[in-house]
Amino acid sequence: MESHPSHPSLKPLARELAALPCSLGPVRLVGIDGHAGSGKSTFAARLAEALGGAPVLHLDDVASHEELFGWEERLRSQVLEPLAGGRPAHWAPYDWVERRFGPERVLEPAPVLLVEGVGAGRRALRPHLARLLWMETPRAESWLRGRRRDGRELSGFWDGWERAEHAHFSRDPSRPFADTLVRQSGTGYEWTSGAGGTTGTPASVTDGDGLPRA
Repeated sequence: MESHPSHPSLKPLARELAALPCSLGPVRLVGIDGHAGSGKSTFAARLAEALGGAPVLHLDDVASHEELFGWEERLRSQVLEPLAGGRPAHWAPYDWVERRFGPERVLEPAPVLLVEGVGAGRRALRPHLARLLWMETPRAESWLRGRRRDGRELSGFWDGWERAEHAHFSRDPSRPFADTLVRQSGTGYEWTSGAGGTTGTPASVTDGDGLPRA
C-alpha cells in the first residue's frame, strides 16, 4: 500500500482524476456516492481543493422534500445537457428550511466537476461519469453519524430518509459499480479499486483529522 504521510494531500488521486478522458462534453464528471452521513461532503471539499478548486455540485441542492430521489429529470435538463454541449449550466438550489428552490446559479464547464450525494452513482448518471467513488462507511454507522450531526429536531426527517434511501439503493445500487472505494481512517483517507475499477494499486493518504462532517 502506497503511503504519503509527510504531505497530507489527496493530490495523487486528484492527478489520476484529472488525467481521465472527458465524460460529459469537455467535463470529467466524478461521482461521490455513499450512505447519508458517510462523509461525502467533507471528502468532496478536500478533493476539490486538491484539484485546484474544482466545482462541487451537491445533490442535496437538487433534491427536495417532495423528491428525495426524484430529481433525475431536473438534473438532466438543468445540468447534464448544458454541460454536455459545452455550455454553462443554470440551476436553482433547494432551500431545505424555506422548502423552495432559491435563486438561480451558474455552473461553468470545468475540467473536473465533482457531484456528491446519495445517488450520485445511480443508473441514469453512470453513463456520464468519468469515475464513480463510493464512501466505504457502513450504512448503520453512516446514519448514526448523520442523526448525531443533525440533532433531535430532525429525527423525524431521518426516519423518512432512512426508508427512502434503503428503497433507492435496493432498486438502484451504486456500490457494485464503483470504480474506487474510499475509506476513512484515523489519519485521513485510503482508496482502492472497486468492482467497476480497472486499476489495482491501493493508496493511502493522511488528510486533516479524517473526521466526517456530512
